[in-house]
Amino acid sequence: MIDNRSKYTAMIKTEAKRLGFLSCGISKAQFLEEEAPRLENWLNKNMNGEMSYMENHFDKRLDPTKLVEGSKSVVSLLLNYYPSEFQNDDTYKISKYAYGTDYHFIIKDKLKSLLHFIQEEIGEVDGRAFVDSAPVLDKAWAAKSGLGWVGKHTLLLTQKSGSFHFIAELIIDLELEYDSITTDHCGSCTKCIDACPTQAITEPYVVDGSKCISYFTIELKENIPTEFKGQFNDWMFGCDICQDVCPWNRFSKAHSEPLFNPHPELLEMSKQDWEEITEETFQKVFKKSALKRTKFTGLTRNIDFLKS
Repeated sequence: MIDNRSKYTAMIKTEAKRLGFLSCGISKAQFLEEEAPRLENWLNKNMNGEMSYMENHFDKRLDPTKLVEGSKSVVSLLLNYYPSEFQNDDTYKISKYAYGTDYHFIIKDKLKSLLHFIQEEIGEVDGRAFVDSAPVLDKAWAAKSGLGWVGKHTLLLTQKSGSFHFIAELIIDLELEYDSITTDHCGSCTKCIDACPTQAITEPYVVDGSKCISYFTIELKENIPTEFKGQFNDWMFGCDICQDVCPWNRFSKAHSEPLFNPHPELLEMSKQDWEEITEETFQKVFKKSALKRTKFTGLTRNIDFLKS
């Protein structure tokens, strides 16, 4: 029997590049032994805050073969979202990943195209596409696939382009050639830890999710605890501080995905514009944006917390 693993692997990686992905790495679909105790410990310390969904499907989170029956390979993909233009300096800030159209739609379409290509060119291959909406440990798989290393801020870092990228996966029942893990290049640097205003990075490689500005401004549905007043540095949706200070992000290059470009009005908005925003403007400017996740009421709650 002819072993086509090398050929199929090369085909998939070439097509991923054609579809606009930054990089593609592949690892064997199997139980994540190293992650299991780490995840259990993190959950036991309630570092997931009110993100109770993190406690669900513990087994599936660690073993892709329980998530996708018969799976053999995890194809990990990165998509760059670093913008070429930024918000005004003196305004309420939103995380760069939310500047344009919600990434879930864009990446899902690309993943479907990649899966369709595999089925057309290789034959009967079953699998599922994932964009952080299912119990998949994206960063662990991306690191296992040699796409980068998990930095001290717990985000995936690459030497070539830093960390401003989305991670997605195809979990398929096709055996392929597997990539090897890359090395950690954080060294003795602690810039992300030192810069976090809420001390959410409790130790290198551990983030207490319940103290993270992104958690407070997106995930938390109740009022933001008053003890964190004055610590948000004007971030009203997400936070990029630990990425902005990371030396590896000086290698970030602007993305080439038109759908990630911001609505023209977004970059011009001043603090006053945000404070006076109406639901109608919110729906218009952020029609297909990730900002819809926090809803208009969540956004105004965040703004009120920042200005009071």
